[in-house]
Amino acid sequence: MKAAVFAAGFRERLLSFEGLFLLIFLATIALRFYSLDVKLFHHDEAIHAWFAYRLLTEGTYSYDPMYHGPFLYYVTAGIFSLLGDSDLVGRLFPALLGTLLVPLLYPIYRLGYLDKKQTVVAALFLAVSPNMVYFSRFLRNDVFIIFFTMVLLVALLYYFERHKVQYALIAGAAIGFGMSTKENMPIVVLIFGAYLLYLVWTRKVRLPKRWIRDLALGAFVAVGIMAVFYSSFGAHPEVLMDGWLRAIEHWTSMHQAQRLGGPPYFYILLFLLYEAPILILAGVGVLQFVDIPGIVSRWRERRAGHTRSPGEEEEAEVETEASRETELPPVEQRPGFKDRLREILSGTGELRPIDRQKEFARFAIFWMILSLAAYAYIGEKVPWLILHQLLPMIFVAVYMMTTKKAVIAVVASIFLIVMTFHVAFTPADINEPIVQVQNSEDLREVFAKIDAADKVAVATDSYWPLPWYYRGDRASKLAYYSQKVSEPTIYGGDFDVVITHDADTYPTLDGYVKETYRLNYWFSYDENKDRLLEYYFLRDGKVGSRNLEVFSRGPTTA
Repeated sequence: MKAAVFAAGFRERLLSFEGLFLLIFLATIALRFYSLDVKLFHHDEAIHAWFAYRLLTEGTYSYDPMYHGPFLYYVTAGIFSLLGDSDLVGRLFPALLGTLLVPLLYPIYRLGYLDKKQTVVAALFLAVSPNMVYFSRFLRNDVFIIFFTMVLLVALLYYFERHKVQYALIAGAAIGFGMSTKENMPIVVLIFGAYLLYLVWTRKVRLPKRWIRDLALGAFVAVGIMAVFYSSFGAHPEVLMDGWLRAIEHWTSMHQAQRLGGPPYFYILLFLLYEAPILILAGVGVLQFVDIPGIVSRWRERRAGHTRSPGEEEEAEVETEASRETELPPVEQRPGFKDRLREILSGTGELRPIDRQKEFARFAIFWMILSLAAYAYIGEKVPWLILHQLLPMIFVAVYMMTTKKAVIAVVASIFLIVMTFHVAFTPADINEPIVQVQNSEDLREVFAKIDAADKVAVATDSYWPLPWYYRGDRASKLAYYSQKVSEPTIYGGDFDVVITHDADTYPTLDGYVKETYRLNYWFSYDENKDRLLEYYFLRDGKVGSRNLEVFSRGPTTA
């Protein structure tokens, strides 16, 4: 009897809101941290880790906009100093930040901007989204920006709820760290700032009495954090003068060059490939928000010539009067522009009552649409930028989360889970657009040949990620020539292994056996754009790649 009561109580607690949220959080931890080094470092990951390693071992770092902000390098170098330098350790901090996205939903729920169903489904989507999982296990800046965006959101919500300066300081810190991480953080700040102005002007929020002080302190924290990191803790103060200008010039040129270009609908294709349930439910959320069913039903009533009874007319008039009470006063009673501005700046005037969940959905739709538009316009099309569009889309997708919609969302999450395991845990090269210049698993065989050799010539400029994987004492066996050199140089160097690019290589080398290995690869949109529907189901598209030719000592080649 006691066992049955205990089991019933355990099930009840497990299926409660808190129990489900905890289970999702535990699943989030597992998906982020399990087998973090199952794949070799991506091309960019290897460069980021190498710069962090040099910062740790040589103390050298100076901001270069091509490689984004300094925060990633300093925090990664710090973790290397504590736990050692490896692929797994390099991915620990991104995995941690990707995990913390889920608990950051809880304070939003506590303030009433999400209900229990919305919070659970949003947590589930964050936990199992293929892109959220993949790029949380990835040493790039974008999951950092997503984390700081969530911290900024929570801090602003609490600041306008509690009017306490500590939340302004947290918001300033989130902006400062975000700005020190990557150059797209200003997009987030501008979107949030624009909506905040709307809320203040429409009297949906009120500026606290000491808002000027709080704004100044928050700005001081943000600018202070940026100054510390961009100046390399004072080692390069000149960056504070021209770093921002170099960043604008670099990314403007990248936008114009479209080095990694794609059509404006590039990210929509990625959403359809990996996040289809979230995309569809976000569309439903927008329709629910604008009350499309209600508009249609009222239109049908008018078409049918429907007339209300006297009682219905009276009820409708009462509802209309009640709704007017929450609207702005008549024009003649409204304060002028100067009076309104004075009210705003002084933190006085009446607040309009709001439906918190609906207002949060309005903000999420605004955030989502502007993010989709911004990244559709930006010329550089790379898969990790989808995160900045996916986060607000998740909030839109969970709007008006009825039981029926929640069941659909949970069932649809099976698709997300399958895709997540495919893209994040397949220990081989995958033919997917989520990959962008990923180092091939073929390199493990190349590493084995290098490990067995005493002297290795790298006669090509396509040599990343070798500097990362052969660093420190292991670097001495590699001689980097950055281009094909003469055969007498190779023979005179007495190399056990010679590595070249297959586009600029030797037909043969006497005494060596030649083998070809894939260096890195990417999904080729141009070669698959005429068969996207077929690829969606078969996943058999063409892949672009760069290949290495590896010459190892062996029988003389004919």
